[in-house]
Amino acid sequence: MIPLRDENPSKTIPIVNICLILANLSVFVYQNFLIPGGGKPLILRLGFIPYEITNAVDLSPKNLVPVPLTIVTAMFIHGGWLHLLSNMLYLWIFGDNVEDILGHLKYLFFYFMCGVMASLTHGFLNLSSQVPTIGASGAIAGVLGAYMFLFPRARIRTLLVLVVFIQVVSIPAIILLGYWILMQVLSGITEFGSRTTSGIAWFAHVGGFVTGLALITMTKKRRGRPYLRR
Repeated sequence: MIPLRDENPSKTIPIVNICLILANLSVFVYQNFLIPGGGKPLILRLGFIPYEITNAVDLSPKNLVPVPLTIVTAMFIHGGWLHLLSNMLYLWIFGDNVEDILGHLKYLFFYFMCGVMASLTHGFLNLSSQVPTIGASGAIAGVLGAYMFLFPRARIRTLLVLVVFIQVVSIPAIILLGYWILMQVLSGITEFGSRTTSGIAWFAHVGGFVTGLALITMTKKRRGRPYLRR
């Protein structure tokens, strides 16, 4: 299932969401087209490496920022066009409505908190890993968690592909995003401890999603009013 757009227009211009998308695109262009030798050195020097955090060391090649800050810089590094575009598609579809509810500055804080907690979740389960973890998907997972909580009945136009059956259908957010997080959990459990992996930090997604749910729940209680629009 590939989401195409939601039928849930926002009331304000999602300035922060747009800036986050542009920042990710800009870093990707710089990473792949403006660095001599390609983007791999940047992945090693700005990616989140659990072993560096748990052992307070800076593995070679030396990082461009202090080790703790790689938790943030890793959120803007992507491994390829498909990795980047799939993440930005989800952020474009679901981020504007969450920013609409939280406001610009709170949404920015929310986004980074989800991304940080996503990395820490992955790091906690892979303390000795020296493999860089990169991508915005942990933070975006938090956005998905918030969206599912705020707009469970919002309709999402989705490309449904089942072998030879291909059709665009309208699916409630709670079903689409509930299915998405279920797949992350099951995939993470299946690969945990396995020597053969897909190269995806599944539990980073889970950590970001849970963080997004927790933060938006606290925000909803503090404001004391419902946010459902449908």
